[in-house]
Amino acid sequence: MKSLALPPRIKFLEAISAVAGNRIKALGNEKYEVYSSDNTRVYTVWLHQMADDVWQVCSTDNGTVYRGYVGYPIIAVLIMKEVLPYDEELARSLSRVPWRRLNDKYKRYYVVERIVKSRYIPAGKLQRLDELVAEMEYRLKRMKFNYVPEECNSSYRA
Repeated sequence: MKSLALPPRIKFLEAISAVAGNRIKALGNEKYEVYSSDNTRVYTVWLHQMADDVWQVCSTDNGTVYRGYVGYPIIAVLIMKEVLPYDEELARSLSRVPWRRLNDKYKRYYVVERIVKSRYIPAGKLQRLDELVAEMEYRLKRMKFNYVPEECNSSYRA
């Protein structure tokens, strides 16, 4: 069973944005649908907690499937389930970010992150956002994510 790696930092921002934009739908049986920022893609997510910090997961997003890291749809569901921290005020600032358009246009996560922080986050809130992401990353590092793709394969829709 493959273990997933930590994602790029920007994926925490995308996850916060998905929660703030109400783009997560619980399907039952530990399954969820997470909609992309432009609503053109729907990702299936399945999460099953085995122990305190051990999870079996799958998600049909590219980061999870092809790059082997915990994709933003998984992080978004963990936020929704209150496993990871969340800040409502900061989230509102990120709720309308056109992630897909920005990622497609600039093709570099660090460039997109810089643009998002400069356009969507008030200057006085940048440190708070960085602290939130650092806390999320710290908690994610302490967790183990075993990738179980067969839990999502039958309903791949992205």
